[in-house]
Amino acid sequence: MAELAQRSGLSVATIKYYLREGLLPAGEAVGRTRASYDESHVRRLRLIRALTDVARLRLDTVRDVLAGIDAAPTWHEAVGSAHTRLGSPDPDAPPPTEASLARVRRLLEIQDWQLAEGHPQVLVLARALDTLDELGHPMSDPMLNVYAHSIRPIAENEVLSLRHPDWGGSRDLSVEAVVIGTLLQEPVLLALRRMAQEDLSRRYDAAERSS
Repeated sequence: MAELAQRSGLSVATIKYYLREGLLPAGEAVGRTRASYDESHVRRLRLIRALTDVARLRLDTVRDVLAGIDAAPTWHEAVGSAHTRLGSPDPDAPPPTEASLARVRRLLEIQDWQLAEGHPQVLVLARALDTLDELGHPMSDPMLNVYAHSIRPIAENEVLSLRHPDWGGSRDLSVEAVVIGTLLQEPVLLALRRMAQEDLSRRYDAAERSS
């Protein structure tokens, strides 16, 4: 237990708490009061830390995420289970309009994206489109498709990175990467977008002044 605490960066008391709560599988008993823990326990503790410290999820939600991962029959479903729970739409928000839902469905057809039935991000995107409409700054379908087309290679690189051969197909490491990527890499994308806008604005302004 002491070695597990040292490798995971968590206290013995915290690890024992996770064991009692069923978040961490029990170790292999090697005596009346001792148990052996392996690399899978270290990975599971890292994942719990990512879900609690990075995703700021409550322990009951963490338990649901871990249960979904463990019950999923494939790597894809394990990662998807965590991703869905991290990106669920606000249950208190009003439902999106049928017009925006139809636009999202058309986008999926044009891009040939195949999502699970009732995917939560469909609702999230449709609600975002409704908000833009309400504020008088609607996003056109051509622009929406430009966004989708541009994000595809980024998403492909991220998905391939989740299948890193050094991870040995570890679900815990893959889901941990999803948590970190979803919550910490998205601000990187936003910052790069704003920097690109600033650079292009400066260049266009300079070109106009010199013409």
